Amino acid sequence: MPDTGQTAPDFTLPRDGGDQITLSALRPAPVVLFFYPRDDTSGCTREAIAFTALQGEFEAAGAHILGISKDTVARHDKFRDKHDLGVPLLSDAEADICEQYGVWKEKSMYGKKFWGIERSTFLIDGSGQIARVWRKVKVPGHAEEVLQAVNAL
Repeated sequence: MPDTGQTAPDFTLPRDGGDQITLSALRPAPVVLFFYPRDDTSGCTREAIAFTALQGEFEAAGAHILGISKDTVARHDKFRDKHDLGVPLLSDAEADICEQYGVWKEKSMYGKKFWGIERSTFLIDGSGQIARVWRKVKVPGHAEEVLQAVNAL
């Protein structure tokens, strides 16, 4: 489970729209990776909309924002179109990257245990080091807090 000060695990994943994104290719820009459980659920929708709303400010700070879930690219396309999202949505269908980042966790809801993505965000600086980690993210105010951290780099 990578933490602050460590090198962020590199990856290449498919994104909405059909292209691929490689994390290391975005250097020297900082990158915000937000891992979310599932497209088109209430919390995930609010989070993606919040990051989209602040996308211009993240871009002005020189940062990229990437959302990652296990959903397929086709599902990401529908989610993006339905909510007019502007942030790239990456598909980690096998949860390999989720495991590398330590966000693939056993969860519990209504007494049932299952595996899923723990809502988490990683701020990666321009050299590929993890500058900040947010785990068990609560959506309200989160995108704004991440933007403050980006501006503080």
